[in-house]
Amino acid sequence: MNVMEMFSLKGKVALVTGAGNRIGYGAQCAEALYEAGAEVYIASRNLDKLNSFAANYPGMKVLQLDLEDEAQVRNIIPQIIAKSGKLDILVNNAVARTALARWDLPMADFDRSFHANASALFLLTRIAAETMKNHGGNIINIGSYMGICGLDHANYDGTGMQTDGEVWPSPAYHYEKGGMLNFTRWAASVLGKYNIRVNCVTLIGLEPLDGNRNQFHHQHAGRTLLNRCCGNEDLKGGIVYLASDASAFVTGSNLVIDGGYSAI
Repeated sequence: MNVMEMFSLKGKVALVTGAGNRIGYGAQCAEALYEAGAEVYIASRNLDKLNSFAANYPGMKVLQLDLEDEAQVRNIIPQIIAKSGKLDILVNNAVARTALARWDLPMADFDRSFHANASALFLLTRIAAETMKNHGGNIINIGSYMGICGLDHANYDGTGMQTDGEVWPSPAYHYEKGGMLNFTRWAASVLGKYNIRVNCVTLIGLEPLDGNRNQFHHQHAGRTLLNRCCGNEDLKGGIVYLASDASAFVTGSNLVIDGGYSAI
């Protein structure tokens, strides 16, 4: 097969969760899969944002998904199967940003966060795998450098965020993204016999679309080897690679796209 043909996703059906926000990772994932030829479904809680985003891509489809609603998590993939007959690619990008204020939150607040960002991820991945087990497929989890690193105080000095103050920051996001990485390895080890590949992408924060950086962006960018945060196209190549036959022998891996942040 010609190497460029390996990257084609023509005939594939994909679901990207958490898409619809123009400045989010999900937007890049959906756009990349669409441009590579896949039939793309995007899903999040806000249908208005989804429809606004999808209007730029003829044929892109929208579905509502709230990770805190188990019924919606269980029903979204059957909806895709009913309309398109199969699912080949799942990108687990959606995240519920709760329990982030501080460390001393009630346990119920942390439970709510873990319910959406861990339990719902497990469920959606399992349902996707059940539909893929007869023909293979790809599952891509969108992680964060916070899943492989601790907090760097220099990123937050003078911003009033995270470690800039006496309030101890919440461990929830680090805990969830670190767990996602090992869940990726675990799922790959369970699903490989069905030719279902499971990989993770570790990312860093996004540059503002308007280029108007605040202090956090400047400090964050200064910690990378390329002196910037993630641009609005930096994720696209990696997503198509992992979703396509170009990575046919890659599973259980973590593709780090962070401008070298974690290299030092």
